[in-house]
Formats: sequence, structure tokens, C-alpha cells
Amino acid sequence: MNRQTKRLMQRQGSDKPRAADRRPAVTAPQRERVGPRAYFGEVKGELRKVAWPTRKEVVNSTIIVLIAVIVMTALIFGFDYASSKFVLFLFD
Repeated sequence: MNRQTKRLMQRQGSDKPRAADRRPAVTAPQRERVGPRAYFGEVKGELRKVAWPTRKEVVNSTIIVLIAVIVMTALIFGFDYASSKFVLFLFD
């Protein structure tokens, strides 16, 4: 939008929202502050509700992630090596 259009909108009053379009400012409700002891007690209660994986599931997931990282590293290394050799071939 250029200056000329902005000035025209100001003269017409269309640059400001109409009264029906204006919304009252929404304020966040005030929460009461809790102390560290209450906070950590609530955290402990929430952590009891978590469905923690078994040791076997953690080991399996870790192995899968490591294999995926090794494969992706090898692919990126291979593509990088091949592209660098190709570029050097072009410019030699």
C-alpha cells in the first residue's frame, strides 16, 4: 500500500476499525502464586500419571534411532563425497 492510498483511507476514515469491529482488550486471568514446595508436589503428582516405557522399549527405540542416524550420516557423506568429486571433475 502506497502513501497516496493511505492518505485517501485516512480522509475517508476507513483506516480505523468501526465501533462494531473493535473488541475489548482481553486480559489474562490472574493466577495465585504457589510456593516451590507446592509446585514440586504438583509436578510429582503429574509425573505419576505418565505412562513410562519399559526398559526393553527404551533399548529398542535407542537402537532404532542409532541405526537411523548411522544410515543418514552415511547417505549424506556419500552424496557430499560424490558431489565434490563431480565438481572437481568439472573444473579440472
